[in-house]
Amino acid sequence: MVHIGNSWDDILAEEFKKEYYLDLREFLKREYANYNVYPNMYDIFNSLKYAPYEKVKAVIIGQDPYHGPGQAHGLCFSVKAGVAPPPSLQNIFKELKSDLGIDPPNNGELTDWANQGVLMLNSVLTVREGMANSHKGKGWEILTDEIIRKLNERDKPIAFMLWGGNAKAKAPLITNPIHGIFKAAHPSPLSAYNGFFGCHHFSLVNKFLTDNGIPPIDWRISNK
Repeated sequence: MVHIGNSWDDILAEEFKKEYYLDLREFLKREYANYNVYPNMYDIFNSLKYAPYEKVKAVIIGQDPYHGPGQAHGLCFSVKAGVAPPPSLQNIFKELKSDLGIDPPNNGELTDWANQGVLMLNSVLTVREGMANSHKGKGWEILTDEIIRKLNERDKPIAFMLWGGNAKAKAPLITNPIHGIFKAAHPSPLSAYNGFFGCHHFSLVNKFLTDNGIPPIDWRISNK
């Protein structure tokens, strides 16, 4: 079964035994056997591996993984070093420059954020090559909603960054008043000018964290 390697294993142990997840697991076995599916099966839970439950400071919620070869590696919006940053990620870097003056890195690998407790969670954790949303409605959303509910139960504040309609739809799961909810348009070229650019989420999240006695996030990405 699933082995994440940190506190998430115990927190989600019962979830991985439920019928919907066992059905999802059988679906994924067929998909990986018959099609190109992203990310690599060993990278599916990277968002949880990098950010143990007790260390999560912020959550960025994406839709589903990039569906091109070599792009997805289990962190929403992130691509491995050496892969050209897709348009949404380029726009994230533009907002970062506008907000905090941080120059775009030479790569799109966001593991520096994940290592600091930014949970980079897609709503759906797998996708068939070239077919966006192809694994929607197969059970992933039940699991990722439960992940958000578990984080909502924490007694230490978390900043939730909800970009776009799919992410904003998760807001009702965040009921604990100690948490911060930051909403904006999706960074996609189709919507970035409708409220993503100028949202200042990176500086606002750091203010929220420091106001709550939590060290801020260094949003710089290491050049590779």
